[in-house]
Amino acid sequence: MAGPSWDTSRYLTLFSGEATEHLEALGKDVVSLEKGATTALIDSMFRHAHSVKGMAASMAFEGTAKLAHLLEDLLGTLRADVSRSNASVADVILQTVDSLTGHVKAAVANEPLPDSTALMTRLSELNASMTGRPPPAPAPVFEPAPPPPKSTSAATAASNPAAPPRFSVKLKINPASNQPGVRGFLAYKRLGTLGNVFDLKPPLDDIKAGRVPQGTITLELETDQTEDAITRTMRTVADVELESIAAIVKAVPVVAAPAEVDPNRVVGQEPARTIRVRTEVMDQFLDQAGELLLATSRVRELSRGMPAAQRPPLDEAVDRLHLLVKGLHDKVMQARMTPIAVITDRLPRAARDIARRRNRDVDLVITGEDIELDRAIVDELADPVLHLLRNAIDHGLEPTDERTAANKPPKGKVTIAVRRLRDRVVFELSDDGRGIDVERVKVLVVERGLLTRDQVAALTERETLMLVCLPGFSTAADVTDISGRGVGMDAVRRAVEQVGGTLEIETKTGRGTSFRLSLPLTVAVVNLLLVGVGDEVYGLPIGKVSGVVETARDRLAMSQNAPVLQFGQSVLPVHELSALLEVPGDARTAALVPFVVVDGDDGRLALAVDRLLGQQEVVLKGLSKPLDLVPGLAGVTILGNGQPVFILDVARLVTA
Repeated sequence: MAGPSWDTSRYLTLFSGEATEHLEALGKDVVSLEKGATTALIDSMFRHAHSVKGMAASMAFEGTAKLAHLLEDLLGTLRADVSRSNASVADVILQTVDSLTGHVKAAVANEPLPDSTALMTRLSELNASMTGRPPPAPAPVFEPAPPPPKSTSAATAASNPAAPPRFSVKLKINPASNQPGVRGFLAYKRLGTLGNVFDLKPPLDDIKAGRVPQGTITLELETDQTEDAITRTMRTVADVELESIAAIVKAVPVVAAPAEVDPNRVVGQEPARTIRVRTEVMDQFLDQAGELLLATSRVRELSRGMPAAQRPPLDEAVDRLHLLVKGLHDKVMQARMTPIAVITDRLPRAARDIARRRNRDVDLVITGEDIELDRAIVDELADPVLHLLRNAIDHGLEPTDERTAANKPPKGKVTIAVRRLRDRVVFELSDDGRGIDVERVKVLVVERGLLTRDQVAALTERETLMLVCLPGFSTAADVTDISGRGVGMDAVRRAVEQVGGTLEIETKTGRGTSFRLSLPLTVAVVNLLLVGVGDEVYGLPIGKVSGVVETARDRLAMSQNAPVLQFGQSVLPVHELSALLEVPGDARTAALVPFVVVDGDDGRLALAVDRLLGQQEVVLKGLSKPLDLVPGLAGVTILGNGQPVFILDVARLVTA
């Protein structure tokens, strides 16, 4: 079977991204299909399968295109009669989605495509059993005829009495396409394999740049192929519809040159265009914008050393520069914002699989998935959220018979609600299951030697619930392949805190549990409490600081030969920040010592520092090697005076 003669490698990243999006959406639709088949839902599934088939054919991944084509046939049968849908059909569709996902990953890794012969046979047999007759032999997914010799001009073709027939072709690019320019160019290249293309509007350069007014492309195609062959060829291009095709009977006019773009064209009439940008480029762009902010602050600091009479013009220029740079930084941050649906769209499929393996009946409800977060935060949340979902279904929800005995609906409910609160985003996952047994948590903590009975007795219910985030802690009575090994909740908390967020747990016996993640909109700009230790300055994320107490060292109490600080109703262990950092300090000789109360892995603790230097909003920068290997360092920033400041991860610093 012939393949395209042009290089497709440059489009591999685009193919991977778009095909993965279609497959994830298809998997989500299958979960909805099991709740109730509708024509609209199956139409959506059919479109996703068709898009994957077209993209695979465009890339010459014929095995992938054939598998997607068979899935498309099956969905076409369901479109004709939605009552044919059942759990077995859904299982086969999901298996096909998983196989196609494997194909995409293999293509990106430049590995051989997985063998899907058995699955293809199963799809064909299932479709045959549903229709009651063997399925017709599928049309070739990609089999363009060898192109005839191309003329160099329309005039030459028009003067040749043996010239092939001509067709007037009108194409329409899907307005939702992420890459209209690429889609239009692929359509042009695909038609070019059939014959000669004339009178292309808009011009090819405009199409490549995505300047396609109303998404419409018109052209004339000189080819020996039939209309059906042209139609089949265009089906291999995703997001491009063949609106019309007609044979041209009258003489073909001479075309001197491609039509130019009308300079008076109103830009506002064009559809919005988007482009895909590699995440590495966006990270570099954000880093450079942050550097500009830091440089501007440095210039402002230097200007303060100038004579007062000379400062006004410079201050005015610096203020203007700061506004421009801050605007640029904000635009970069806006470009990095990603809907949290990137995570939540995968969860219905995951919930279905987990529930079936644990013999549960689950209804997953998701709201607020269109709320946006920094891409860096969204990337970090994918695994933690999946951990929470697994725990909710495996540990939280009771089996059906237990729920019935407790006068609960047989089907358990897991709710994911995302909402925006000023400069924070709250992600809450709740279940209506049995809840967490707080007393059992206390018993297990003491039995495993994590805390003493007296320490446990002094904990509030909130602090007791947070003990489930200790490494290796689990209340599961048995270990399954899903959860119960004591790994997960500590990883959830660590991941949330690494992006500047906080985790809270609420539970009611017999009514369920809620996990609430409070997240910043971005990790690039953070609020710090600046503290001094000796001659050095360090930053503590404000989100981790619960308060500050200034007291004399001799007023501290002692517990097990270690100093403790009374803070509200709690007694907190005290740590010398200078000792943790192994740097000289003078807190031991001061009459009054500031103690900063911060959140650690095992609860709150008090850090003794030399000085409190106030709060400041700073641009966070990641650590490069070998500093990224030092425990307790979360990042670095540069103050306006040019001084670098390390941002501390207290939880890791204390346990290092």
